[in-house]
Amino acid sequence: MESDKSVQETFAAKSICFGCGPANPQGLKLRSFETPERDALESTFLPAAHHHAFPGVLNGGICGALLDCHSNWAAAMHLMRASGADAPPCTVTADFHVRLKRPTPMDCTVTLRAWVVSATEDRAVVEATLTAAGKVTATCSGTFVAVGEGHPAYHRW
Repeated sequence: MESDKSVQETFAAKSICFGCGPANPQGLKLRSFETPERDALESTFLPAAHHHAFPGVLNGGICGALLDCHSNWAAAMHLMRASGADAPPCTVTADFHVRLKRPTPMDCTVTLRAWVVSATEDRAVVEATLTAAGKVTATCSGTFVAVGEGHPAYHRW
């Protein structure tokens, strides 16, 4: 990784997004980094006690929020690179589907990885995994769309 700053800290330092906003003091503060090949984003996350579903297991909604934000940033970074822009477009989730494959343990750091499987000029389809203790515990696939002026999310990062 080229920098100690995540893509969120680099491009959206004032974001209050619950999942990935650096400026949300109560958020998850997900930090995503491009892989050296720039073909994917990777992140790690250490669950806190208030993220439990039940003793020892991470809440499925937290898994979903992590996968959604991480995948959205993978789409944004891909669209930025594909267009040759200096900053990512504002992208939003059009749809995403999370599959909870097994309980995600709370006693270890989880790893997220997201990559684009197809894209057009203004949207990307992304797949992602959440891994804990060496096992994939959840997967995600989704479509993320660049929005323009007039959309409520436009430049709200």
